[in-house]
This record gives sequence, structure tokens and C-alpha cells, in this order.
Amino acid sequence: MMEPELYQNHLSILKDELLVALGCTEPIAIAYAAAKARRLLGEMPERCQVYCSGNIIKNVKGVVVPNSGGLRGMDVAAVLGIVGGDPDQELAVLERVTQEDIQNTQKLLKEDFCTCHLVEDVDNLYVLIELEGGGHTVQTEIQEHHNNITYMAKDGQVVLNQRPAPAARSLREGPDRMLLRVENILEFADQVKIEDVEEILQRQIDYNCAIAEEGLKGSYGVETGRILMSNSIHAAGLSQVRLQARAAAAAGSDARMCGCSLPVVINSGSGNQGITVTLPVVMYSRYWQTSREMLFRALVVGNLISIHQKKYIGSLSAYCGATSAATGAACGVAYMMLKRQGQESRIYKVVCDTITNSIETLGGMVCDGAKASCAAKIGLAVENALMALELSLAGNVFQPGEGMTMDDPEDTIAAVGRMARAGMKSTDVEILNIMLGR
Repeated sequence: MMEPELYQNHLSILKDELLVALGCTEPIAIAYAAAKARRLLGEMPERCQVYCSGNIIKNVKGVVVPNSGGLRGMDVAAVLGIVGGDPDQELAVLERVTQEDIQNTQKLLKEDFCTCHLVEDVDNLYVLIELEGGGHTVQTEIQEHHNNITYMAKDGQVVLNQRPAPAARSLREGPDRMLLRVENILEFADQVKIEDVEEILQRQIDYNCAIAEEGLKGSYGVETGRILMSNSIHAAGLSQVRLQARAAAAAGSDARMCGCSLPVVINSGSGNQGITVTLPVVMYSRYWQTSREMLFRALVVGNLISIHQKKYIGSLSAYCGATSAATGAACGVAYMMLKRQGQESRIYKVVCDTITNSIETLGGMVCDGAKASCAAKIGLAVENALMALELSLAGNVFQPGEGMTMDDPEDTIAAVGRMARAGMKSTDVEILNIMLGR
């Protein structure tokens, strides 16, 4: 049996990570910080200053702010958060925005009410909102995680200070993600009490499937999901479900990146990653007509494998998180497939080899911000991960010494994470410079 402490740690990670968010999490982080600042100020401000890291700017620049009437930009997110945001809803802060709030936001934007600034040499995920009004000034800061308020002050008096120490910048209070390993993730998936995960996983299924269905119905972005789904009618069997898995995941991103106001359940701080890790597992479960319990256990595998990879990479970087999320989804599919076939003894090896084959193929696909093309990247990442699974099922895996492949799959995950976090740092800078026209 799994040690109780490790069981609770893994359960806490799922509860900590699988949060509800409305729209792309970067503009939502800005809106959330702004709504918190407005509440601290206690009145409508006369002036707003927004200070963000390059990665926040990159992921806000091209995406529609939810419930904004199709508007884009950091200033839109901040002003809408001030005017109509509910900070108690955290990552669903803009859920209750009204048409009047949108009109007031548009008016304030024309009056140069809000000014935005790039901040360098800070955490990749950094937002600071400064408001002035009624002779008072307030600051609200977010670091490391999209809903992680680290600092609040009014008129120079500190209200909250939970800024991470420089030596502990990558650490966070709560469950220990460094305890995640493929072996104990699979052990947890086998042993977890369904009642412990039922609520969060059913919500993940319901919300993420709903936005995927919306993406398939509506005309969003370049319609990656709809085009892939239309192609699936010419296929049959596993070939068809493979296309449907790609299509559904891409469709959810199509809708989300283009302003659909439906909420999603995120993974690793990202709605796109939450969608990517969910939909392929659901589509294969429907095809095989597995039990609800089997679907839940497969989603536990997928979610935790995705989080396991991202713990080395960080919330935001130049590394496209669709790769890690799709890899997690393929591992969930592998778990479900081999359980159905009574081949439990193969699960660990196939999952490890799927991870290696997937991240050693597409790992390093760049993130150039949140926008319509994310859906196409998701479709590609799911295809790659399912190919990696097929290679693994045939007993084929990339060998140690080939690129970043190590003797132990855990070391391969860490190596790719190091490449993404440290090696792609200069890539991240150049992407931002290009996007800002420098």
C-alpha cells in the first residue's frame, strides 16, 4: 500500500492544480490582481499602472480577454478587472462582467486611464498593479503562479508580504511536487479512492468537454478542431478516435484563445494544458466504453504525469506546454488500454517509454504567446504523443545517449526540463523582442 503521507501529497497536488479558470490564465492573472487592488483601494481609481514580466506580455498580446467583447491586451485585462472583476472568484474573476462593465472599460481605455510596462529580471510569471485614487495608492503583486498574491500595500503600509526568497524562488508552500515519480503516480492511480478525486475530475471532464464542444460548433480562430473532426469521418476504429482526440483538444483551445467565456479546469497553471490532458483520455474512454472509475484513474495518470514534467520547466517559458500535457494524456490512454487488456505488468514500461518517445521528439516546440495557433500546436502535440505511445506498445524506445535520452526515464524528464527552463531562456528573450518589434 502507498504510504499515507505520499497519498495525501499526490491528492493535494491534484486539488492544488486542477482549478477553474475563465479564459487564458495570463490576462486573467492581470484581471485578478487588478480586482484585488481595486478592493484594497476601496473606490474607483483615477489611474492604473500595470507592470508585467515578458512571459505575461507574450501570452496576453494575441489572446482575446474573456467577457471583454473581443478586446485584447494587458490594459483591457486590468481595466476590466477593476471595473467588473470579482476577486473572490480568483481565476474566474471576470465571470460576472456585464455589458455595462465592457462599455465602461472601453471608455476608460480611450482616456489613457491605464499604462502598461515591461519589467525585466523578475520571475517569468510576474504581475504588479498600482492604483491611485482619492489621495491613496495601492499595489498588488502576483508571482510564480497565476493566483498567487505575494504582496499588497496601501499608502506604503504593507498589508501582505509573501514574496519568495531568492534562494527559494522555485518553491511554493503546499504539496511537494518533487516527490512525483512515474512509479508512484501509477501506484496512486491504482489506489486512489474515487470519492477523493470524483468532484475535481468530473468538473474537469464537464468543463473541458463543454468548451471543446463549443469549439467544434463555433467559428473560432482557424478552426483547427473543426477541420480535424471533419477529417475523422473518413476514418474508422482507432484511426478515427485518434483524429477525434486531436480534434477535441484543439477545438477547446480554438474557442478559449478566441474569447469563449466558458470556464475550463487548468493543469500546471494553463487552461490549454488542462484541455489537452483531458480530451484525448475522454475520447478514448468513450470509444472503449470504459467505466467512469477507469476514466478517473486514467485522468489521474495524465494530470500527474503532466505536472511531473512541468515541475522542472516552470509555469511560463519558451517551451510549449502542449507537449507535456499531450504526453500526460497519452500516458493516461496507455494506462486505460493496458488495464482493459489485462496487461497491468506492462503499464510502467509503456508509460515510461511513451514519455521518452514523446518529449524526445516534440520537446522544444516554442511558445510564442497565447493565440489562435495554440490549437494547431495542441493538435500536433497530441498526434506526436499518440505516435510515441504506438512506438512504446511495439517495444520501441529511444536509447540512452541519443540526444537528451538518459538511462532512467526520470532523468530524461529532468534533462528536457533543464533544457526548457535554462537552455531556452535566451530563446524566450528573442521571441519577446520580435513580438515587441525590438
